[in-house]
Amino acid sequence: MNSLDEEISWKLRAIRNVLAETGAAAVRLRGTDWFAWATAGASPTVLLTAETGVAEVLVTAAAAWVLTDEIERSRLEEEELQGRSYTLQINPWADSAARECFVQEATEGGQILSDRPTGPEVALPASLLHQKRVLLPGELKRYRQVGQLASEAMTEALSKAQPTWTEYQLAAAGAAALWARGLHPALTLVAGERRLPRYRHPIPSREKLGREAMMVFCARKYGLYANLTRFVSFGSLSAERAALHRQVREVEAETLNQSQPGVSLNAVYKAIAAAYEQQGYPQAIRQHHQGGTTGYLAREIVANPTTTDVLSAGMAVAWNPSLPGAKVEDTFVLLEAGLENLTFDPSWPSVEVAGRLRPIPLEL
Repeated sequence: MNSLDEEISWKLRAIRNVLAETGAAAVRLRGTDWFAWATAGASPTVLLTAETGVAEVLVTAAAAWVLTDEIERSRLEEEELQGRSYTLQINPWADSAARECFVQEATEGGQILSDRPTGPEVALPASLLHQKRVLLPGELKRYRQVGQLASEAMTEALSKAQPTWTEYQLAAAGAAALWARGLHPALTLVAGERRLPRYRHPIPSREKLGREAMMVFCARKYGLYANLTRFVSFGSLSAERAALHRQVREVEAETLNQSQPGVSLNAVYKAIAAAYEQQGYPQAIRQHHQGGTTGYLAREIVANPTTTDVLSAGMAVAWNPSLPGAKVEDTFVLLEAGLENLTFDPSWPSVEVAGRLRPIPLEL
């Protein structure tokens, strides 16, 4: 599967198999995640924070369209949909009802399945959700590029950081490094010395960094998310902080050991809870979500005690075990041969844990 057309053809067959199995007339994909999946990495995004974009996909047994309005036509044709076997269906921007009329005509009033159903539409079946979460070779190739670029951006920004910078300044440097590489900074969290042990999701503030800082990225390109966390210390890390980071890495090692095809997400969650308890932090599992599968969403499924979804080869995971003041996170893909770290940067300092190189705080 070496071309965009081959990948899209495979996905259209998967969608049409669902139509045949359910008797539905069409699948309608509104989310930016599903649009990127169905179009092999094209983007309908204008507003970065929106879950839906300026275009959607409609697939019937006989045809496949990208639905959009006249404002977006030229850019989508010239910059997003080249080499992709979809027909553009354009409606006047001031007449959204025209799109709905087209959908009704194309489906002859039949049942529509959707990722974000409205009215009489029905949710997508679990079989299609599963196929979205298992990467094809072309998707994995793109994902490797996204992971490499995101980790390089993180290293660049943190290597320039100064203890007198505000959290805003570090977040800005991180976002600039992502944009310079063509990645959307979907999430850029920063905490300096004071806020770091207090908040697990630290929205950047005007406070100065002080002696240490953490930055978190959810970076997006081709619709795929690279998720990673890194720390910087201005001067040597304290013994207390170093111990926390070591313990978090030990928890993560058990998490990654459990991340194998055939293992359920709630089984991984249970292993994480046991690892925290072994490190002397039995309540840590309750103080932050631990991550889960990733791909076309920053988290496709967040693992918890009831998530019985089973991991498969080709799925991506991003775990983020943490303790107050310490955390570790990278994006991995599950391969038959084992885990591949998509966000590994060989220029970032690391130590070996359970046979894997894992990041440690950068000391400046």
